[in-house]
Amino acid sequence: MTTAMVIQLLIVLAALWVGSRYGSLALGAISGIGLAILVFCFSLKPSTPPTDVIYIIIAAVTCAGVMQASGGMDWLIQIAERMLRKHPDRITFLAPLATFTLTILVGTGHVVYTLMPIICDIALKKGIRPERPCGIASIASQIGITCSPIAAAVVAFVAISADSGFNITIPQVLLVNIPACLVGILLASTASYKRGLDLDKDPEFQKRLQDPAQREYIYGNSATTLNQTISPEARRAVYIFLAALAVIVLFAAVPSLLPTFDMGDGKTERLKMNLVIQIVMISAAALMIIFCKASPKKAVGGAVWQSGMVAVVAIYGIAWMANTYFDNYKPEMQAMLTDLVTAYPWAMAFAFFLVSVLINSQGAVVVTMLPLAYSLGIEGWVLLGIMPSVYGYFFIPNYPSDIATVNFDRSGTTVIGKYLLNHSFMMPGLIHVVSATICAYGLSFLFHSMGLF
Repeated sequence: MTTAMVIQLLIVLAALWVGSRYGSLALGAISGIGLAILVFCFSLKPSTPPTDVIYIIIAAVTCAGVMQASGGMDWLIQIAERMLRKHPDRITFLAPLATFTLTILVGTGHVVYTLMPIICDIALKKGIRPERPCGIASIASQIGITCSPIAAAVVAFVAISADSGFNITIPQVLLVNIPACLVGILLASTASYKRGLDLDKDPEFQKRLQDPAQREYIYGNSATTLNQTISPEARRAVYIFLAALAVIVLFAAVPSLLPTFDMGDGKTERLKMNLVIQIVMISAAALMIIFCKASPKKAVGGAVWQSGMVAVVAIYGIAWMANTYFDNYKPEMQAMLTDLVTAYPWAMAFAFFLVSVLINSQGAVVVTMLPLAYSLGIEGWVLLGIMPSVYGYFFIPNYPSDIATVNFDRSGTTVIGKYLLNHSFMMPGLIHVVSATICAYGLSFLFHSMGLF
């Protein structure tokens, strides 16, 4: 690497580090400063902003936000709560499956904030250490992003792969990622089942109970959604949302159903899936507004829409800055890394993971790193196999869902440790990423060997 490359890489890393310190919108906005320095001070040619991914996120979170405004999200949470309360002794296994499923349906892990206090409440009422289900449930809420047909990471993987000569559909991506991530969740849940001391044997927890105010705080309240009345419009909104998902998966599985357009000179082009998702999601949002009494004003004030817009800014700034650096030094990167990835192509998983630790966005990791991986000559089936490794931002516990989980746990057993990295999410996160990546790699190799892709 030249001196200029090193200096510019340090600028990129510094922008990511400073942005992560401020969090939220700052991660994308401060990346803009890094981009400005690269362009105006070092004369690097700016790359094209990742607009396709951004448009998909906007369409998906608008649809999910409108469903939340209609009350549909409350119904989904209520269904999940009934299942969890029916089997409280299995909360450590069922809670992560519930958060995982919700994320798959909605395309964002931020839908779990209402469910997390309920998970903690059920564990406390059953005498189970809340850290056990809460830690893996928070992890699982982010795992689902690589398994959702409307998540930016999945759609970006398909689009970038197609541009790089690896034609794969969204259902094929899910065919690998969903079973692999379920294996990761199962193993992490098993490791969490007897994690830490039982509450009746935990001296710190028992000491808290000696304080009447603390005892009242821990056991005096009960978080539930079962007392909420779900309107017919809320149920109707969920049906519309699920129908939209089914339409997207159908078109992805059977591309021949999509219309084709005359491009001139006798050439035709089929409607691309990124546009299909945008059209279907925006249309579904409109149907909810018209037929489900969903308030647009309430939608943009909801947690799902606001969190989604934060993700838009993050991907916009981070991916644009990082792509500008990598695009300008692609030959140098190829010269440095080609030998390594030729011998060990799966080693790209470490790069995916490390970048995710810095930028807190699986979609941004895919948009930023996947083109570089293809330029290094790594085969598409290998990159699909290591896709679970794009989730690494649990490593430093500054992500909103992890912080919220710590706050929701009234027992105080779900913690961010004194030394930062000894926190409640490290063990289940590492177990999941390692096991899910190994499993996905094996499945991808198997399907590739069978000629499925």
